[in-house]
Amino acid sequence: MATRTPGAAPRNPKPGPAKKAPAKKAAAPKPPAKRAAAKKAAPPPPPPPRPILFRAVRAVWLGIAHSIGAVFRGFGHGAKNLDPAHRKDGVALLLLALALVTAAGTWFGPQGWLGEAATNVVSGLFGRLDVLVPLVLGGTAVKLMRHPGPPEANGRIAIGLTTLVVGILGLVHIGCGAPAMSSGATRIRQAGGILGWAASTPMMAAAGPPLAVPLLLLLAFFGLLVVTATPVNRIPERLQQLGVRLGVVEPLPADGPDGESADGRAYSTAPPEDADPDALPITIGDDELSARRKRRRRKGEEPAAEPVSFDKDPYQTRDLAAGVAADLDGALTWGVPGSPAVASMLNQVKDNTAPPEEPWDSGPAGGAVPAARASEAPEGHGEAPVRMEQLQLAGDITYALPALDLLERGAPAKARSQLNDEVVAQLTGVFAEFKVDARVTGFTRGPTVTRYEVELGPAVKVERITALAKNIAYAVATPDVRIISPIPGKSAVGVEIPNRDREMVTLGDLLRSRTAAEDSHPMVVGMGKDVEGHTVMANLAKMPHVLVAGATGAGKSSCINCLITSVLVRATPDEVRMVLVDPKRVELTAYEGIPHLITPIITNPKKAAEALQWVVREMDMRYDDLAAFGFRHVDDFNAAVRAGTVKPPLGSERELTPYPYLLVIVDELADLMMVAPRDVEDSVVRITQLARAAGIHLVLATQRPSVDVVTGLIKANVPSRLAFATSAMADSRVILDQPGAEKLIGKGDALFLPMGASKPVRMQGAFVTEAEIARVVQHCKDQLAARYREDVVVGGGPKKEIDEEIGDDLDLLIQAAELVVSTQFGSTSMLQRKLRVGFAKAGRLMDLMESRGIVGPSEGSKARDVLIKPDELDAVLLTLRG
Repeated sequence: MATRTPGAAPRNPKPGPAKKAPAKKAAAPKPPAKRAAAKKAAPPPPPPPRPILFRAVRAVWLGIAHSIGAVFRGFGHGAKNLDPAHRKDGVALLLLALALVTAAGTWFGPQGWLGEAATNVVSGLFGRLDVLVPLVLGGTAVKLMRHPGPPEANGRIAIGLTTLVVGILGLVHIGCGAPAMSSGATRIRQAGGILGWAASTPMMAAAGPPLAVPLLLLLAFFGLLVVTATPVNRIPERLQQLGVRLGVVEPLPADGPDGESADGRAYSTAPPEDADPDALPITIGDDELSARRKRRRRKGEEPAAEPVSFDKDPYQTRDLAAGVAADLDGALTWGVPGSPAVASMLNQVKDNTAPPEEPWDSGPAGGAVPAARASEAPEGHGEAPVRMEQLQLAGDITYALPALDLLERGAPAKARSQLNDEVVAQLTGVFAEFKVDARVTGFTRGPTVTRYEVELGPAVKVERITALAKNIAYAVATPDVRIISPIPGKSAVGVEIPNRDREMVTLGDLLRSRTAAEDSHPMVVGMGKDVEGHTVMANLAKMPHVLVAGATGAGKSSCINCLITSVLVRATPDEVRMVLVDPKRVELTAYEGIPHLITPIITNPKKAAEALQWVVREMDMRYDDLAAFGFRHVDDFNAAVRAGTVKPPLGSERELTPYPYLLVIVDELADLMMVAPRDVEDSVVRITQLARAAGIHLVLATQRPSVDVVTGLIKANVPSRLAFATSAMADSRVILDQPGAEKLIGKGDALFLPMGASKPVRMQGAFVTEAEIARVVQHCKDQLAARYREDVVVGGGPKKEIDEEIGDDLDLLIQAAELVVSTQFGSTSMLQRKLRVGFAKAGRLMDLMESRGIVGPSEGSKARDVLIKPDELDAVLLTLRG
């Protein structure tokens, strides 16, 4: 057997196709992909080490750079938190300093390196017109300090002034011979400067020198129009006003009672033919308002606020005022103070600046009446006469709404922060770790939470995102993560994560918003801001009743304060009256004595039940009027009364007046349900079932949302819900009929479910400080003294004479009497079962009914005879109540 020694050459194989294949395979070149991979795999050679001196210098330089950058970034972040007025003052002072430096250099002679540099720059840019630059800078600085104006006005003036200067400098450059750059810097400075050269050279190259001049004239003319905010069609009017101010042109005579305003629009102040001249309130329309202001400007007077009165709809006064403030002054949009005219209209204060020939005085609710009628009103704010038919005040009392300046402004809202970017990176990391094809496409930041929008890849289930809720909470280090699948109106899943830098939502910002200005209804209140940062307002008249519930410290009391303060700021006492029930005795004491109250604040739960029964009687009385005069809603009845189309029956001494809205706020429903559950539940259910059309609305608040407090009947008739943070999911189901409130983070974070909505809206509730409440309440008290209704028994009326024998068992005795008379069966054991009392208490109740002739004497084990018929029950109950 032949063997091969190691290292010996193999025997030469026979030639053939089987032997040639390995040779071809070895000779085949590698594919390009493999060659690229091989090249990639080879790492580049490491760079040679740098000298230690170079590295030390580099480290020192980077350390100094980072330190200086951190200092300037700190100043930048601090400047963001400055008040806008301070920032504008800083810009104005900077411009004033530049004006002084340039004036010293261009008017006299430059001194120092700063003066020489400023003079060279100004002269090089503006040429011969460099002497006017200090005047422009100084005038701009003075304007910013005296009249900051809205931001859009500053931008408009900057654009117009730039266009005007460029056009004039181009004309000056052409007039000085249009020197080119090759002529030297001195020749350029003696003409229009660099700006003039840059403006005129392209014009002359494109259209020639003869046509460049009119084009530059048009450019300068356009800049002048933009600076003065003058459209072309109003140039004659502005020239006429300028002539009047300079004394060159005689002012036009005042228009008659019927004529045409200065802008060509017809107006009329003539009263209707069938109107009573002694009782007619003068009405001013938009056209006449504009004409009067123009006539006063021609006379050289400051245009004062025109008191406006609308005969049929008193709320239009606030509509006009809010519209003017929003559209002309920008006060609502940009957060700057309005003009004195707009402020006086918005606050509806007394106007003493009108000229003698047009005497005006403020009427009721901010309206305007002739001074002759205003003089008939008593001096001061006397007490309103008692009118038993309705709740509103007398029509001869002047009342001014509180100014919005009494409420503080909040800090500007943030649209993005570094923390939001960090959360986006953390969410992206979670999706990558669990291999979920999803990405964060954007987010909307709210005051409390930020909603991150997550879009899924193809064939990815939504459940894969919802299953990661705990992992997301772990990644962002917060347990309060709420997933919305999907976001309403979007093909995306929402992940709501609390902000670590929360923002405060102030009630003043809500009431200054455009949303509040566009709705002039007196029952519109500020609620808060949603996740997207939008203002959330609610009309209590459309809810029509709301249940507010949440754990202690979740923000329920702040919400109640915002509701009451909103009503005080937006409504007069003849528009909204209130009944406040405060069993805790400390929550609503700040509102004691306000003129909107129809009764003192109720703190006794038993008296609160009686007040609710009075509300039921008031509701029935209103429905009697609606049925008698053929109306279905109190708003229609009020409109007819104001229009004078509804008259009382012949021979009746009653005076028909509009019914105000009646707002009943119960701060703690649980305390009432503990003392008198049956009476409170019956009254609440009856009010919530019927009182919507009568203008009566309930706000029920509780910190114990359990089924024994918020019963099924109450929930069924209170359609709007506002849930703050709860401790358990069961409480959330009681309030909202769905989970979600247990994941809220407290301190105003809430879920708002108005009537008709399918899903609740998450929002940050507004906050109002005690100092703001005190200012608003004091303003209301200064305007008018509180006048209470005498027929609401809350402790101020005659005290009931209850037998000492009954004592504290009056409620049980009334329930026992109702039970025995309605069933016509007098049994002690039945009272034990039905009233859940012991044998001794049931026997005592039976003895009390026997002594008052309700049941007969005892006959052993037989049931007692009932001596009172069911139709006599009401009289018996009145006797028992004293």
